[in-house]
Amino acid sequence: MIPSPLVPVPIPDRIAVLIGACMPERVLRAEIEAECAVREVHRFRGPLCDEDRADREHALAHLARANKVLGAHHPGLVIGARRGH
Repeated sequence: MIPSPLVPVPIPDRIAVLIGACMPERVLRAEIEAECAVREVHRFRGPLCDEDRADREHALAHLARANKVLGAHHPGLVIGARRGH
C-alpha cells in the first residue's frame, strides 16, 4: 500500500489553545518568531541588491535561532524556510 501524503487540516482555535497551554512559553515564542522569519524570507525574490541580501540573511538568522529552540523541544517542530514547509 502506498501511503498518501499528509494534508494539512485546520485546527480549531479551542484545540490550538489547549495545545499551546501544554507547551513551554519559550517554545511558543520561538514558533511565532520562526513563522514571522519565514514570511520575511519569502518577501525577497529575484536578484537581490546588497541591502536586500543582508535583510534576508538577518531573517534567516532569526529563523535559525527560533528553530534551535523548537528543535531542542521536539525535532518535528522545526520550520523550514522553503515554500510549502
